Amino acid sequence: MGGLAAIARQAGYRVTGCDANVYPPMSDQLRALDIDFLEGFSADQIALKPDLFVIGNVVSRGNPLMEAILDARLPYRSGPQWLSEAVLGSRPVLAIAGTHGKTTTTAISAFLLREGLKQDIGYLIGGVAHDFESSGYLGSPNAPFVIEADEYDTAFFDKRSKFVHYRPQVAVLNNLEFDHADIFPDLAAIETQFHHLVRMMARHAFIVMPAQELAGQALERVIARGCWSQLERFGDATKGLWVAASQAIDGGQIIQLHDAKRTIGSFKLALSGAFNRNNCLAALTAARCLGLEPEQAIEHLAGFRGVRRRMEWRGSVREIHVYDDFAHHPTAIEASLAAAAEFCTGRVIAVLEPRTNTMKQGAMAARLAPSLQTADLVFCYAGGLSWDVAGALAPLGDKLQVHHAMDELINAIAKSARPHDCIIVMSNGGFGGIHQRLLDALEAA
Repeated sequence: MGGLAAIARQAGYRVTGCDANVYPPMSDQLRALDIDFLEGFSADQIALKPDLFVIGNVVSRGNPLMEAILDARLPYRSGPQWLSEAVLGSRPVLAIAGTHGKTTTTAISAFLLREGLKQDIGYLIGGVAHDFESSGYLGSPNAPFVIEADEYDTAFFDKRSKFVHYRPQVAVLNNLEFDHADIFPDLAAIETQFHHLVRMMARHAFIVMPAQELAGQALERVIARGCWSQLERFGDATKGLWVAASQAIDGGQIIQLHDAKRTIGSFKLALSGAFNRNNCLAALTAARCLGLEPEQAIEHLAGFRGVRRRMEWRGSVREIHVYDDFAHHPTAIEASLAAAAEFCTGRVIAVLEPRTNTMKQGAMAARLAPSLQTADLVFCYAGGLSWDVAGALAPLGDKLQVHHAMDELINAIAKSARPHDCIIVMSNGGFGGIHQRLLDALEAA
């Protein structure tokens, strides 16, 4: 919604907004764009008399402002519907979908198209990328628009996934697993939403997917239900783009890129791990569908600086390194720890806050311990959770500590850490400002 506000501002609208809790980095971005926002959802905000209320999916019936809007029969739209009607129109849209890696792949794709095509592209990224001034940008009316295509529901009055509104010319389906247990009863329900996206795409449009051995059964079931567009695979040594080798280096990795006929070249990527290699392949394949050949694209990849909160270095004390990572699903947790093991010269210490609605319900409890196995030490914050975190993580044995108080958690980590360790803090929220508090504790230890 912050990105949508930025786009509306650039389109010439006067924009205001409200939310229950606005915090950095989005609050900083909104202030920089001179967008006013209010804390809370007071009914008297209708006195601002906007031409249109754009409603996010956190708003539900019973919200005081929403009830006032309904009572007064004022005009409103969901965020995705407004974007589709007011901005996307007939523009070439590149939509990045999947359970994992959407934000990173969207940022890479937008960066590649901007630098490689030399066009004033638009974008909407579900995070803050270092190479862009904001998470949303309008761009020129005829230039491509790159969007993070979320499968979460659109609004309380539109329970379809957001991405059905975007009508992409190119759609990346990167992966598909069960998530969002608060709105989807099972994986089959999510597959149906992905199929809605596929069956709405034109015959001349492109669907970009991993090779069959990489895609997983869920994505293959989606395509088996019907596909009328052109299918482009990556990660297949016989057909699409693939990585022959990679080498971990300080600050990322060096990748050798091939296709079925030749070596395309090598490049440095400022991201670690196999997951990000696949994200890069997806972005390169999607860019090719829009006219940017891989030979041109890789010239620019060394300049990509990544996305905030995706294995972002926050500081080092006594050669103990603290990183912030957005991982909050068992698959993403496992992938992030594997990436950390590629560059860390000491122990990998995992610090986890199970904060998403899915995690709070305990829907992923059985998968949590296996996803953390590669860490040398595991610290889990269990404050506010109703399920038995310690019991679920018991297979981790002596390398596990579970704490219900933040101060105790931070002190325990600081006492355990030693030089060359990499502390990977994983949460999809602010985690109580733990990163700086932990650096301060390490300084004082």
